[in-house]
Amino acid sequence: MHYSLLVRCIAEFIGTAVMVALGNGSVANVELKGTKGFHGGWVLIGFGYGIGVMIPALMFATVSGAQINPAMTIALAVTGSFPWKEVVPYIIAQLLGAIFGQLLIVLAYRPYYNETVNPEAILGTFSTIDAADSWLNGFINEFIGTFLLAIGALSITADKIDARADFIGLGFLVMCLVVSFGGPTGPALNPARDIGPRLLHAVWPFPFKGSSQFGYSWVPIVAPTAGAIVAAVIYQSIF
Repeated sequence: MHYSLLVRCIAEFIGTAVMVALGNGSVANVELKGTKGFHGGWVLIGFGYGIGVMIPALMFATVSGAQINPAMTIALAVTGSFPWKEVVPYIIAQLLGAIFGQLLIVLAYRPYYNETVNPEAILGTFSTIDAADSWLNGFINEFIGTFLLAIGALSITADKIDARADFIGLGFLVMCLVVSFGGPTGPALNPARDIGPRLLHAVWPFPFKGSSQFGYSWVPIVAPTAGAIVAAVIYQSIF
């Protein structure tokens, strides 16, 4: 069944909101003082983001493709697998969905945001930063991570035999990427997942929020997009 662009954009909005709410929600549970999961560890975040990607994929893959990632949308357009005229509407839906998903986290965890005095812990529940304070390290990390995500996603979903099993595999891929490559930056692997919540962080009046670090914000936009494009081009060229 072919859905209208509006319906597909709604699916992208909801899917991205679910992904951010579940993914960054796990970060908030680990990083914010006083929560039941406080200091629960990085594996907990890996599970949160892996399942956070898997669930909207299972929900909306047959509707919009469940791209929920501007880097993937642009990469698919570059390789001719997605129409350029629909790229901007999809990205807008993804960005708004990311902001809405983050808003749900802010409302749910508001008392714990008010108790947390570490501004980097607060920012980490919204967007990414480089632990080494290096945009170069962050760029390399985000490029590699998104390259592996994109080429893995394209390969996993290529057979068209059992889509549900494919998306479970995709969830495990994201989980592994967060656990394996998440240490340096967070990671983003998705421009909407970073810049949308970062914008909300900039305007929300947390007592100890600190800087939104917009000087670094271009890295989780450019690096994932470049990584996804390179992966999609290589995959199309070979397979």
